[in-house]
Amino acid sequence: MLHDLIVLYTLFFRMGAVTFGGGYAMLPILRREIIQNHKWMSEETVMDYYALSQGLPGIIAINVSVFIGYNRRRIPGAVAAALGMVSPCIIIISIIAAFLSSFQDHPYVQNALAGISVCVAALILDAVVGMWKKGVKDAFGIVVCLVMLGLSVFTSISPILLVIACALLGIGARSLKRGKDGKPA
Repeated sequence: MLHDLIVLYTLFFRMGAVTFGGGYAMLPILRREIIQNHKWMSEETVMDYYALSQGLPGIIAINVSVFIGYNRRRIPGAVAAALGMVSPCIIIISIIAAFLSSFQDHPYVQNALAGISVCVAALILDAVVGMWKKGVKDAFGIVVCLVMLGLSVFTSISPILLVIACALLGIGARSLKRGKDGKPA
């Protein structure tokens, strides 16, 4: 069991060390490590954890790491995964805070941050495409996705309310479909 906790901590430490841009940017790394390399769970389960994490308070990356850790080793696994995810941030922020004021305006630092921003945008786009492929399976899904995208871009409606609305729409659509198929809802 200790070995599993060390593996969880180390895995999420590595992810936390290279995941600039938050939870969406870590999705490609999660796919490779959790789904492909370790085969701990399916892509659908990881997507479910992402969806649930969006509706919960806190940082998506931490929430997802807690769910995956809990799935593997219950509470000790959740703690190990969460600590692994936050440890690099604490180390990096401490180092940056100690030295940032002396080199924050340096052109190399600003260029490096600009390059990281482009990379984060690409990783987030990859995550969006992957989530689209797994989550949008029919015309109803396309309509809901586009409507929610429009609402999130052009209104100030809370993303939490949008996630709750999508959950209720999904429940309603599935219940109606089951009812038409003659299966119990």
